Amino acid sequence: MSAFHIRRPRLIDVAQRAGVSSATASLVLNNRVTGNVRIPPETQQRVLAAAEELGYVADPVAQSLARGRNGLLGVFTFEAIFPVTHRDFYYPFLVGIERAAEMLGFDLLLFTSTSVGDGRRRIYRDGRNRLRLADGAILLGVEESKTEVQALVQEGYPFVFVGRRELEGCEISYVAADYAAATAELIERMVNVGHLRIAYVGAEQFTESLLDRRRGYRDGLAASGCAVDDSLLCLCTGQRMVAPQLQTLLDQGVTAVVTESGPIAYSLLQACNELMLDIPGDLSVGLMGDPFGDMENVGHLSGFSIPREEMGAQAVHLLTRLLDTKTPATSQQASLPCKPVAGSTIAPPRTRP
Repeated sequence: MSAFHIRRPRLIDVAQRAGVSSATASLVLNNRVTGNVRIPPETQQRVLAAAEELGYVADPVAQSLARGRNGLLGVFTFEAIFPVTHRDFYYPFLVGIERAAEMLGFDLLLFTSTSVGDGRRRIYRDGRNRLRLADGAILLGVEESKTEVQALVQEGYPFVFVGRRELEGCEISYVAADYAAATAELIERMVNVGHLRIAYVGAEQFTESLLDRRRGYRDGLAASGCAVDDSLLCLCTGQRMVAPQLQTLLDQGVTAVVTESGPIAYSLLQACNELMLDIPGDLSVGLMGDPFGDMENVGHLSGFSIPREEMGAQAVHLLTRLLDTKTPATSQQASLPCKPVAGSTIAPPRTRP
């Protein structure tokens, strides 16, 4: 007979060989002999010996059902992750998630559904939470649906957001980067070399991570004894700064600029070229994050880097804590420090204001 036709030993075979019921064999083989369940040690040894003699291997699906877990962690992104620029941004997060999940013995399930109606991805379809295929999930992306996140909280589904998220009336589990402290430190570096008029150039968005950077900007100026001038907070359409906007800042005595993102930094460098400005001679520039995509020209910028791989790994650890706790609704939050990047774009101003 071909090996492909040999019947695998079943639980009932082990039970019969050991002379016990199938229920007793199941409890022993699934390591569920605890507290109220009393099975004599000699009986347990007889079951284990029978399983070894028969070459019995427990069905992983059945074991998962018995534990109420399937050993899967979901990863859901509210934006597509495979286009080049998004891939480069998300990649370190995913590396950290995979590394931690492997270390903790979990498999990953990546949810990549198409959008529903309005071009945005959805967790719920036909009123059902698709993430329930996994024991819990890690969420990424700035285009999240607050309504769906609220629904996850209400149904008690375990999840962790990568990035700080605030939802009125709810405590959300997340792992974030400490953008406020990193931005304040970047401002301090600029002040220490003589800059007193420092502009902030950001996007016309108001996500938690961007608000943290803006708070750090104000805190850094105040801690360094510099006046906070709201006219130096410049928000750009489409994450692009144009030469006239930069010239307006220069006319106000600005000698240094901090930029929210790689695309904004790239457009700022283009505006500097148009105005024939030398960096850092005429203008010091700092980047509050990492360049990514095809923006090699901003790789030398001073600023700080986001601990994206560590954030992904920490999100997995926080999620497993939620799974292990008896109260899944209990939030788990962590904030990781960013790493300063010296770069070559911060220098003393040629003429102090």
